[in-house]
Amino acid sequence: MLQRTLTQLTIINSFVFFIIYFLFTAILYGYLSYRLFDRIDEAMRWHASEFRFANGQVVPLANPIFDPRIFVLMRSTDGRTLNPVPFREEELKNIAEITAAIEVGELTTEEYEGHSYRMMSWPYTYQENIYDPATNFQIDSIIVISIVDSEVQLLNNCLWLIVSGGVISVFGIVLAGFLLAKRAMFPIQAAWEKQQQFVSDVSHELRSPLTGIYSNAELMLRYPDRSIREECHRINAIMQESKRMTKLIASLLTLARSDSGKSDLSLGVINLSAVVHEVVSHFEVFKELNDISLAVTIAPAVEIIGDKDRLHQLLVILLDNAFKFTPAGGQVAVACHIAKKNAIVSVSDTGVGIVPENVPRIFDRFFRGDKSRSRNAGGTGLGLAIAQWIVEKHGGRIDVKSSLGKGTNFIVSFPLPKKTAGPGRTETDKKRG
Repeated sequence: MLQRTLTQLTIINSFVFFIIYFLFTAILYGYLSYRLFDRIDEAMRWHASEFRFANGQVVPLANPIFDPRIFVLMRSTDGRTLNPVPFREEELKNIAEITAAIEVGELTTEEYEGHSYRMMSWPYTYQENIYDPATNFQIDSIIVISIVDSEVQLLNNCLWLIVSGGVISVFGIVLAGFLLAKRAMFPIQAAWEKQQQFVSDVSHELRSPLTGIYSNAELMLRYPDRSIREECHRINAIMQESKRMTKLIASLLTLARSDSGKSDLSLGVINLSAVVHEVVSHFEVFKELNDISLAVTIAPAVEIIGDKDRLHQLLVILLDNAFKFTPAGGQVAVACHIAKKNAIVSVSDTGVGIVPENVPRIFDRFFRGDKSRSRNAGGTGLGLAIAQWIVEKHGGRIDVKSSLGKGTNFIVSFPLPKKTAGPGRTETDKKRG
């Protein structure tokens, strides 16, 4: 699939480059052609429009444009062609054949015997139009001719350069298209691998509780005469595995909604201090059960714009991890205060800590430094991924500092509302006070 996508992207990129090359060279060729013939055409128009015959003589141009390649012919009403300014006879031969096909008002370029002639026919509008009474030569139109061998040769050379350059550039264009496609494939391949890993991890995580549920249910069916009291340990195992699977599915649903952008927050002014107090009170029982001290330092009335339920979930994740990985006799500390125009919440512990190389990966989905211990503690490896998402949705930042064997400290910062003037106070509060 990825190889096919790479091929398709290479073809598309190459096609786009070809189009750009074609348009650029076409514009360049057209501009060069216009600039080469522009002055010649202007001079020819001037000669044609200003040509006038009076008193048996050609009237000189008022502002002559000297160009030895331009010469003027007269065409009679009966189709004869005459040169009013005679030149060598050998240069005049075949001139009637060259100009025979040109119509009045037409501008064209013709090839004749290895030379290029640019010709223009202009109607003669002056009243005195009898050039030679003896032959009854009545002027009908003026034909202006210019030899444009050098201009045509230059355009032909340019065209050959464009065509040969295009042929040679095919390899470069295809190579550039392939390299750009390959570079574009990096995030696609990373996302694909991440998705594959995610599906694999989900399958593994779901298989474990399902296996436990199925195994315990099968053992219970083998002994249908046993009482609930005798099978209570198996019932308890089924309940625990079901609870674990429910938690995993809820976490997966949260992440799926966050990835699709459908998990909107219900934002409002939240008393963060009160939320921290509420969550901490729920963990008081763990302090006694696990023999872990809990130190709490919360500044009053720290307010932010946020979703109360999501902030509650964030603090539960951080505190749950802190208690989970702190041995008996250790300490968990929670703090909430304002610093540098941010609301800061920190959760630290004196637990096992995190291996330095694992610190950058702890927010990855299903990542667990000590997999066996995390699974035994009921972890799914999705908590910190959800925590990071919650913080980012609130425009905040989450940092972690950890030392192996000494403990871990999570520091979350949220931007304060613009009107906040100090710890727990707003500008309105200050004015009232």
